[in-house]
Parts: sequence; structure tokens; C-alpha cells
Amino acid sequence: MSDTIDLHSSFAYRSVMLRNEGKVLGYLVAMAAILTAAILGVSFYFSSSSIHELLTENYQLNQAIRNLAHEESIGYALVQEQSRDEFGQVETVVRFVQTAAGKPELVVSEQLFHIPGDVIHFDAMIVKFDDQVVREGKQRALYLWRRVYGEHTAPDNGESIEVAGAAPERYYDAITQKLRNKDQQVFWDAIWSLSNNPLALDKEGITAVYGNVSYLQMIPGKVYRFKIGATGQIYPEVSNLP
Repeated sequence: MSDTIDLHSSFAYRSVMLRNEGKVLGYLVAMAAILTAAILGVSFYFSSSSIHELLTENYQLNQAIRNLAHEESIGYALVQEQSRDEFGQVETVVRFVQTAAGKPELVVSEQLFHIPGDVIHFDAMIVKFDDQVVREGKQRALYLWRRVYGEHTAPDNGESIEVAGAAPERYYDAITQKLRNKDQQVFWDAIWSLSNNPLALDKEGITAVYGNVSYLQMIPGKVYRFKIGATGQIYPEVSNLP
């Protein structure tokens, strides 16, 4: 009889302990979730706060944005090679050249892209700074190349021209080198975030226009210069190679 009571008591004790352990584990999981959410919330707050402070208090950045000149040409492309594959389909090797902001004669980047077909799409994002940032009554803009792809390729599967989050070569002299290292990443992370949410910095006077795609049938012997129109849109100007 004593043994039976001891067994029942031992089982009841273990059941109580397991329930208590379950409660403790549940409590710890809940606390971990709350802590994670708090960390993410604080991180988002400080990220937003940092870009706000950078845009409103950093004299070098504000001066650099004000000094962005109206651009007429931001780069060019040409056919490096064009051939047909074993199935008779055209393949184009495109040489894509970027020039420095405000200095169309200064080449800062050259890339080669192998694109199926001869109709090529060049995708750019235009970032506009309104009077809230510039304070001179004249809008300023950044022109960021995103990707290049052929007519039978989905845009999301195109080849990247610039790496999202990285400082574009064409704005190194105009903006990047004027910022401290820690501020460079804060600024460009915020700017590239506009590719997913064009109104993310709307309260700061910054908006993005993406899907500015120039597409053209490219043939050897031509140079395709990317110009800026009166409305700020990008368009190609075609001429013969010298």
C-alpha cells in the first residue's frame, strides 16, 4: 500500500514539475519574442532617426545635394559583340559606361553584359530632392542605374548594374567622399530603400521614380548616349561611332 502511495506521489510530483517547466519555457519564449520585437523596433527607430539627422543637420551632405548640377548625359552603351548561337538566336555583348555626376567626359565605370537578343532594356531609378532639402527653389536629382535585361527576360531576372545599398561610382566625388564612413552607408542604404518603397523618405522631401526604362534595338557601329530630358526622364540618343 505504501509503495502504491509513493508511486502516485512521485507521478504527481513529476506532473507538477513538468507543468511548471512548461510554464517557464513558455514565459522565456514570450520574453524572447518581446525582446526581439523591441530590438527590431529600436533598430528601425534609430535607422530612421539617423537618416533624418543626416539630411537635416549634416552640412556637407546638404551642400553636396545643392551642388548637384542639372545633368544632360549620364553614360552610354554600345555593342561590343553580336553573334548567333547554335539555334540561330541573337546574343549581344553590351558595353555599358557610366560617367561622373556633372562630368560627362569622365568615365567612372565600364561593364560588359551578355544579353540574349538585340532589344536591350536599361532600368534606372530617379531620386528627387524637393525644396525642403535644397531650399533654393530648384529640384535636384540622383540617377541610379539598376539593371539591364533582354526583351525575353523578366526585369527581376536582369543583370544588376549597381549593387543595392552600395555607393554608386558616379556619385563618389559629388556625394560619397564628402561624408564620414559611417554616414556614407546610412545615406546610401536609405536611398536604395526607395527602390522597394518610393515614398519611404517622402517626409524628408525625397521621392523616387523607378521603372524609368530605356529600351532599344542595339546594332554594332552605334553609340547610345543616355540623356536627361526637360522633365527629368532618361532617353537614348543614337549616333554613329567615330
